[in-house]
Amino acid sequence: MRVQRTFGFIDVSGFTALTELEGDERAVDVLTAVRALLRDICSRRGVRIAKWLGDGVMLVCVETRPLVETVLEIHHVVDTVSGPVETVSIRSGITSGEVILMEGDDYIGHCVNVAARLCDLAAAGEALAAPSVMASVPSWAMVTDEREVTLRGVEKPVPASSIRMARAGEDGSLDPICGLPLNEDTAEEIAHAPRGEVVLFCSVGCLDTWRRRPARTGAL
Repeated sequence: MRVQRTFGFIDVSGFTALTELEGDERAVDVLTAVRALLRDICSRRGVRIAKWLGDGVMLVCVETRPLVETVLEIHHVVDTVSGPVETVSIRSGITSGEVILMEGDDYIGHCVNVAARLCDLAAAGEALAAPSVMASVPSWAMVTDEREVTLRGVEKPVPASSIRMARAGEDGSLDPICGLPLNEDTAEEIAHAPRGEVVLFCSVGCLDTWRRRPARTGAL
C-alpha cells in the first residue's frame, strides 16, 4: 500500500569516538538521555518513533510540520540543556514523499533513503532538509545554508537546506509548554494570560495544551 509520510533520521555525532574516549557507560548515559528527550518531544508533537538505530533513531509522521518541529526542538534542547548530553551534538535529515507501507510497520521507498543519507552528510549540530519539507518549516526556524549534495546510491545531486531555530532576541519569551524561545515575529500562535500578559507559542498544539491546563488563573 502506498502512503504519504514524512521521515526524519537523527543520530549522535561522534558516537564511536565517545565510546573510545569516555567509555561504554558514558555512551549509554548519553543515549539514555537523548532517547528520553526524544520520547517526550515526539509524544507531545504526535510523531512516531519508528525504530531505534543504535546511536540514532528513525522518525515518521503523517504530517510534515510536527516532524520538522520535533527535529528542530531536539536540536535546540541538545544544544542548550545541561546533564549527560551537554557535551555531545546530533545531526539529522528530513524528507517526505510516497512510500510503500510493508506489513503495517515498515516503509520502503526513495525518500526514506534520502532522509537517512542527508543525516549521514549533515555536520555535527546540523539538520538537513529536502525541498519536499521546506513549505512546512515553522516561522521560528531559519535557513542557514542551501546547497546540492551528492548522496550515496542516488544518481543526481539533491538540493538540501540547513535549518535551525531562529534567535528570539532580548525581547523574547519561552513557550510555556515546550520551552522554546520565541518573540512576536517568530511565534506561530499568540494568546493572553488571565492578567493580560502576552503568551507566545511555537504551534497550535502547544497553545491547545496550555488552554487545557487546569488552574491557570494568576500564573502563566
